[in-house]
Order: sequence, then C-alpha cells, then structure tokens
Amino acid sequence: MSSKLQVLTPQNSQIIFIDQQPQMAFGVQSIDRQVLKNNVVGLAKAARIFNIPTTITTVETDSFSGNTFPELLAVVPDNDILERTSMNSWDDQNVRDALAKHAADGRKKVVVSGLWTEVCNTTFALSCMNDTDYEIYMVADASGGTSVDAHKYAMDRMVQAGVVPVTWQQVLLEWQRDWARKETYDAVTALVKEHSGAYGMGIDYAVTHVHGGAERVKHGKRIGPNPAAI
Repeated sequence: MSSKLQVLTPQNSQIIFIDQQPQMAFGVQSIDRQVLKNNVVGLAKAARIFNIPTTITTVETDSFSGNTFPELLAVVPDNDILERTSMNSWDDQNVRDALAKHAADGRKKVVVSGLWTEVCNTTFALSCMNDTDYEIYMVADASGGTSVDAHKYAMDRMVQAGVVPVTWQQVLLEWQRDWARKETYDAVTALVKEHSGAYGMGIDYAVTHVHGGAERVKHGKRIGPNPAAI
C-alpha cells in the first residue's frame, strides 16, 4: 500500500518554508501577493496549533532577498533561520540535518511552502525525493512563481515526479481531521475566521445567527448571546 494513501497527521508531518522574503515575493505573478502572504501565515499558524516541527530557510538575505516576512517570523519567533547561498535548499547541509532530525521521529511527510515554485521549490523537491524516502506535499497556494505558466508547469513537473499538490487549508483540515478533537477546535476555527475568507465568514455566521454566539449584533448594536441558546 502506498504511504501516500495515508492522510497528513500531526505525527507524520513536518514543514519547511523556503525563501518567504520580500525580494522573492516582488517577482511573484502567479497569485496575488497579499493572498500569498495570508496563506503562508495561515499555514504557519496551523503548524503552530498542531506542534508541527518547522524549518525556515532563506537565501542571500543581506545582499538580495531581504528578511523573512515579519508576520511569518511572529508565528515562530524562536525558530532558527537557515541562511544559504544555493537556489536549492537541499544543497545546504543545515537544511538536510534539520529535516532529518524530524524524519527520525517518523515525520517523513514534508509540507513545503516557498518562492519561487519553478526554482527553489522544484529543485528542493526533486533533490530531496531523489536522495531520501521523504514525501513532499507542495502547498500550491502558499507558493508562487514568476508567472502563471511558471507556477503551473513547475507544479506539473513535480506532480509527475511524485510530489503531492495540496492547499494550505487542506493541510490544516487534514491535521484537524475530526471536529470532535476539542483540544484544537477553538484554535482551528479562530484561524479559519482570520485567514480563510468566505469559509471564515461562514463560521462567523454560524456562531452568531445559528448558535446564538456572544457577538450577535442587531441594528448596529451588540446584543449578546441568544438566551435560547444558553
């Protein structure tokens, strides 16, 4: 049975953010850059909720790319930043060691979010899979390329090689899996309301109008919970 039939879990996953830096983002044309940042930060918060080991790697921070998005660093303020010169993160021994440390605990499903899809993401994914038995889950909407075609054909190439394409919200909900998992329920729904657009609006609506939550508003005034729901 293929291990790719196993869903992502908090126990079998680790995550790497590759070059989420402003100069790299300036060149992204495959996705709205504000949406990109929203999705990257949402994914990082999801990893924090489920205690997923996180690796952050950067390229030429001082000479070209700039510092990692501060919103991302705020989610994982204690993480080391692995600086390198190669376009391919897999060429860096510190990156390989960080991933191997977590893979030794059974976390061989590596979730990837990076810039650019056609360069840093692709070379990392192909090299990593060539040298190890790790599985790569490429977060398509938390990554970006220099054009729609550049992103699309890079994703196609990686999928042909065995990379699994996912979205950031898909990863979040696979980790949650069951709404009866109450220890993460509140954090996940709060994250969805903050970063998931229409889905988050739907949760707000359900809380206030269906379940009579504490933030009900009538004629512009907060009126508190629905007594019938208490």
